[in-house]
Amino acid sequence: MKAISKFFGRLFRRIGLFFDKILITPITRIILKIMEVSKNWAKNLDRLSGKKSTLLVVSLLLAFIVFVYIDNESNVMIDQYAEILYDQPVTAVYNEELYVIDGLPKTVDITLIGQRRHIFLAKQSPSKGVSVDLTGLKPGNHKVTLKYNQRLKSLDYKLDPSQVNVTIYEKVSENRPLTYDILHQDKLDSKLYISDVSIDRSEVIIKGAQYKLDKVATVKALLDVNDIPNTKVGDITVKDIPLVAYDNDGKIVDVEIVPKTVAANVTITSPSKEIPIRIVPKGNLAFGKSIKTITPSISTITVYGEQSVVDEIQQLDVEIDVKGLDKDKEFNVTLNKPKGITELSSKSMTVKVTIDNSSSKEFENISITTKNLDPGYKVQAASETDRQVTVVVKGSEESLNNIKESDITAYVDLKNYGEGTHEVEVKVTGTDLKLSYASKTKKVKVVITKK
Repeated sequence: MKAISKFFGRLFRRIGLFFDKILITPITRIILKIMEVSKNWAKNLDRLSGKKSTLLVVSLLLAFIVFVYIDNESNVMIDQYAEILYDQPVTAVYNEELYVIDGLPKTVDITLIGQRRHIFLAKQSPSKGVSVDLTGLKPGNHKVTLKYNQRLKSLDYKLDPSQVNVTIYEKVSENRPLTYDILHQDKLDSKLYISDVSIDRSEVIIKGAQYKLDKVATVKALLDVNDIPNTKVGDITVKDIPLVAYDNDGKIVDVEIVPKTVAANVTITSPSKEIPIRIVPKGNLAFGKSIKTITPSISTITVYGEQSVVDEIQQLDVEIDVKGLDKDKEFNVTLNKPKGITELSSKSMTVKVTIDNSSSKEFENISITTKNLDPGYKVQAASETDRQVTVVVKGSEESLNNIKESDITAYVDLKNYGEGTHEVEVKVTGTDLKLSYASKTKKVKVVITKK
């Protein structure tokens, strides 16, 4: 028993010595070392804390730390930025085959609010835009909310407007005849003319709310000359001509047109004709003077324009002002295009006029004719003396020698004259415009009766 007790006693002493050597003694030494060092640090710290410079450095350091902390915290509030995105398109989700929407704005303004970097990313990244879901709504008035589908959730946004009142109508359709207008005809070569436009369809379908369809007065294809390729004489096919609906006042009506565009065959011609130039002197020459000769630099000219106008025009009258002229003169004349004529082969010309002393010659028994009498009436002279007049012709002797009675016309203008006896002025003209013509009898009496 004693032997066992001694064995365990030795065992526990060895274990104690082991822990004392390995753990307790080293730890005790470390603790004592720390205590000794801390006492030295405490003494040094007491000495440093007693110096003004130390307190100043510590104060500055603490102030810097507080500043950095506050700045970091405030940046969250201060770095808030707003930017407006103008005229952003609005997309509506609804059954477009059955309904028409009125009152929905085409665009809205979006104000993005957040940090600059987030707004920059939002502008660069794709967005689903502004939309409104009208699915399930029936015809009638509705107040709906617009939504902005932005993928960045770190931003706030505001829409202007954010809510709108819309009206939903049932979509109806009607057939309407199709006509056309030609735009920018002044851009076409002045020698060319669009003589015919043949559209590939005569009718189109318009769709929309009934009240809008009722406003449509006409549907037109807008043929723009600028869209015609290779404008030259011949037949040209023009595709994708847009269609527009108008009301009675010529304002555009917003309806759906089916199809949206049409094609047309355009016939371009260049109607022209060569006609003579007639020089028409205007004004009275100096006393005792007359025109001996009129010599134009060109005697004929080619005119271009609409076929019907070209067919009707027979000559181009060019006026020159000879008022008070007493000696030879050369006129530089700018040629004016008659109405309906788009181009002349010459823009200007010169006219040489020579002057001579004036003589006169009388032509008796020139019969009086009538002009502009209403077709429902007939006219006759009131007496034999009212049937004929004597005409005095003045001009150069050379011109007078060449004129004949048949070159002179005396007439009365009966425009706006009705039934009854009227005293009217006698007017005289002649084929030679270098001469002047006057009737010795200024007025004659005529009797107008119904047929």
